[in-house]
Amino acid sequence: MYRGREGQWAFFLHRISGIAILLYLLIHVLNISAAMWGEEASKSLFAIFHIWFFRLGLLGVIGAVLYHALNGLRIILMDFTGWGVKYQRELWYGVWGLFVLFYVPALVKIVPEIVRDITGA
Repeated sequence: MYRGREGQWAFFLHRISGIAILLYLLIHVLNISAAMWGEEASKSLFAIFHIWFFRLGLLGVIGAVLYHALNGLRIILMDFTGWGVKYQRELWYGVWGLFVLFYVPALVKIVPEIVRDITGA
């Protein structure tokens, strides 16, 4: 029965973040393979990826990679220790604490650049 507890949210977010990482990798391969179509096509595609909308997506990808990695470590602790399952709820909140700790510096660096691009200042 679905109860919406921490373990189920961790499972759902782990799958969603994995799909987001896969989509980013596909776009990245497209960007790199554009060199086969010539320098002009490559530069055009590269310019598209530097508009503010894609830079917001970059923040999403950074968050997805960070969450996926930290939650993966939580899963490893749950699988390979005797105490991991007992404390899986606390471990999930620890994942979020570490996520915020590591994600805020990325926000501090990238968000002002995005705002500057949007406002043109």
